[in-house]
Amino acid sequence: MKYALITGASRGIGKAIAINLAKELGYNILLNFHSNTEAATATKELIEEEGVKCELLQFDVADTEKTKISIENFSKNYPEVEIEVIVNNAGITRDGLFMWMKPEDWHSVINTSLNGFYNVTQPLIKNMLKRRYGRIINIVSLSGLKGNAGQVNYSAAKGALVAATKALAQEIGKRKITVNAVAPGFITSDMTAEFDENELKKLIPLNRFGEAEEVAHLVSFLASKKTSYITGEVININGGLYS
Repeated sequence: MKYALITGASRGIGKAIAINLAKELGYNILLNFHSNTEAATATKELIEEEGVKCELLQFDVADTEKTKISIENFSKNYPEVEIEVIVNNAGITRDGLFMWMKPEDWHSVINTSLNGFYNVTQPLIKNMLKRRYGRIINIVSLSGLKGNAGQVNYSAAKGALVAATKALAQEIGKRKITVNAVAPGFITSDMTAEFDENELKKLIPLNRFGEAEEVAHLVSFLASKKTSYITGEVININGGLYS
């Protein structure tokens, strides 16, 4: 039974990705969330309307031990499940000028985006290597490519994830496992809810924010068998906004 695991998938971009992987590729979904059980349950219902199964996995990707235990327990309880797709979407922001940045604001952002990638992907990669197939997709950010004032922590985390994507792609390509990254610009979501869209869209050639569903379509493409010769890539989805 083939599954796709999406982290941070109860809302926003993660939710859209989970629903789209079910709808377009027919994957059963492992939906990871941290704390919002109500939102995760609502998303699970939407996914199951696509005629697939959806299992909820509650853990904080930043917690190495709890992540490992949660994944191991699921594998023991569902030995028939093959996780073919991993989408590392979980991420948080703690914006502020670097000179005033508190240690917890630095570490929490790094731990979620970067260490979360390790904590989720590393325990699952061995089975992908055995089966000689897999798709690993990391959700990064425009901030990780060009940097963004007030987001030194977030830019550092996402920039490191870009480098990790390229390195891992080289390690495991011979086993037919692809590793790619998707770098959204301004996407309508909780994370951008307080942004001044009217001002910021003037910087964007397409003159609007993106939608979560548009990111989800790109992720589904990368998760499909159509992309067997694309690996180590960072694909921007930002309306033409670069620097």
